[in-house]
Amino acid sequence: MRHLRPATPADADAIAAIYAWHVAHGGATFDTVAPDAAAHAGKIGEVAAAGWPYLVAEDGGEILGYAYATQIRPRAAYAHTAEDSIYIRHDARGRGLGRTLLTALLDAAVACDFRQMIAVIGDAEAASVGLHAAHGFVEVGRLRAVGWKFGRWMDVVYMQRPLP
Repeated sequence: MRHLRPATPADADAIAAIYAWHVAHGGATFDTVAPDAAAHAGKIGEVAAAGWPYLVAEDGGEILGYAYATQIRPRAAYAHTAEDSIYIRHDARGRGLGRTLLTALLDAAVACDFRQMIAVIGDAEAASVGLHAAHGFVEVGRLRAVGWKFGRWMDVVYMQRPLP
């Protein structure tokens, strides 16, 4: 049975593996070298220390995906605007995990006093755009041909949703 829970540094190996697959095979991230588990453990710690949500979707002890929200920029005036990040293990896509994670992340972000959520979607990935649109996000901008990966230029789509 799958469930969501807060991420811990012990999840870093599984999270690193999920992210590494997306670095190597997808355009959602413009990273070209995947960070190691220690970097992910550090991120989990930073997000937790700030009081922001970092969630994992787990099934039978296996991490199938993760999502977190962070302040979009470090300046104080951005304190109520979050950016979300969601990644699903490549062999677990299409099972509704993204929808489950994003729904929970939005609720958790409201509890953290965020008032706007921004999605920054590399390669304008259709699945991510669709997921966010289904949750009330609207496209607010597009940066054309700003990322070079896999021998081609990629766009970045910005989507935004107000939070209650």
